[in-house]
Amino acid sequence: MVSGSDEHGTPILVESERLGISPRDFVANYHRQICEVWDRLGMSWDLYTETGTANHYRITQDFFLTLYDKGYIFKDSMQSAYCPTDRRFLPDRYVEGTCPLCGYTGARGDQCDNCGHTLDPVDLIDAKCRLCGSKDSKLEMRMTEHFFLDLPKLQEPLQAWLSENKGYWRPNTLAFAMNWLKEGLRARAITRDLDWGVPIPLEGYEDKRIYVWFDAVIGYFSASVEWAEKRGAPEAWKNWWIPGLSDTEVRSYYFIGKDNIPFHTIIWPAMLLGYGNRVLPYDVPANEFMTMSGAKASSSRGNVIWTKDVLDKYGADMLRYYLSATAPEGRDSDFTFDEMIRRNNDELVATYGNVVHRTLTFLQSKFGGVLPQPQPLRAADKEILAELERGFELVGKNISQCHFKEGLNTAMNVARAANRYLDEQAPWKQIKVDREAAGTTIYVMLQIISGLRLLFCPYLPFSSQKLHGYLGFEGDVSAQPWQAVEIPAGTTLPKPAPLFPKIEEPIAAEK
Repeated sequence: MVSGSDEHGTPILVESERLGISPRDFVANYHRQICEVWDRLGMSWDLYTETGTANHYRITQDFFLTLYDKGYIFKDSMQSAYCPTDRRFLPDRYVEGTCPLCGYTGARGDQCDNCGHTLDPVDLIDAKCRLCGSKDSKLEMRMTEHFFLDLPKLQEPLQAWLSENKGYWRPNTLAFAMNWLKEGLRARAITRDLDWGVPIPLEGYEDKRIYVWFDAVIGYFSASVEWAEKRGAPEAWKNWWIPGLSDTEVRSYYFIGKDNIPFHTIIWPAMLLGYGNRVLPYDVPANEFMTMSGAKASSSRGNVIWTKDVLDKYGADMLRYYLSATAPEGRDSDFTFDEMIRRNNDELVATYGNVVHRTLTFLQSKFGGVLPQPQPLRAADKEILAELERGFELVGKNISQCHFKEGLNTAMNVARAANRYLDEQAPWKQIKVDREAAGTTIYVMLQIISGLRLLFCPYLPFSSQKLHGYLGFEGDVSAQPWQAVEIPAGTTLPKPAPLFPKIEEPIAAEK
């Protein structure tokens, strides 16, 4: 599991200039913040690096030269947007105008967020500079020499690769990629007139840099090489990237948003095909957009909710649950604080947390915290235990197929079934007439809860770890095998506390 901070985006250069600091200092500050957020979210990596390393520069330049030597990169002149007011060539996304394909008036010079097509600044109608906002100073398109990735040369092998059986891909992802091929690929410039980014490894181009969209995707490969070196096994990356070298099949997954589909299903595979002898993506599970109160999330446009702020106010598991339950896997979804709190109270607290707390507090009050010896299991007991076994099979299958929302829903369905079982057996009534029957019910419920802590662990690691301790287990819950683990009769459990806090209303500032 590797990735990193993509540090050569042109907004970084512009913002660092505005703040009067170097781009390197700017990205170092944000890289630290990103790593802190990953840690607080419970996200673990084999390596989370950055694209500003000497290792990444070396590997990016190797990709460039290899593709250049093989004839997949060529030189040509192109028109670049120049702002007379700012006296500079403009970063692509700081050119704004009307999309020539769909008519959207807020398209950027690199992509239209409305129709999803990648663009060049010269494509835009009525292009304006977003840096100075000057409407009186018309942008100039000046000719400048750049290097181009010859995508048309790679269309045929890309077509063959994408035409292989990819029924496991999300339909929107595959359709998007196939439509690109149907329209016909065109060469794309991979350098820009900038002084921030990976230098071009050829003489005479010291005032240009390799453009971010080319170097960023190489970060997956360079991160793998860095991971191997840091493990003290510098050749270990080859098992993941050279076809047929590993004893088992290698499947690489790229988790992205839909605006990055062309880069991961067309451009990066094309680069790998051109480079040669590298493992191509197995799956590209691309999500649709999650809007923020009905509008597209965009830090550059100021419509964004910072993860750190939500973590400070609500904690990690509540946020992880909401984002997983409402993930835009097949269509756009919308983030609202009201809905996040409703799901916390109605689902985490009232369903999952409720069945756990009712069971554990009953064990403490009626059995002194000691798990009773069960009697022969009844039909209802066997049925709920079978439901748990099916849960492990289905949740595991859904996660392996990148159907994460359905996996979470399946886990919650097991919690709902546990609530029904507990209500039907009613041990608070059983114990008045048959203490052993009540003990059997509680014994079965403890086995179900033990399973629930594992089913929810990929989604809710912190509460699963907490429940892990409540059930008398030690160590890291995420290291446990993916199967039901019996809690033996006679085990003494500590006193529990609620797994999830109930939130009465959104924090006022977020309403």
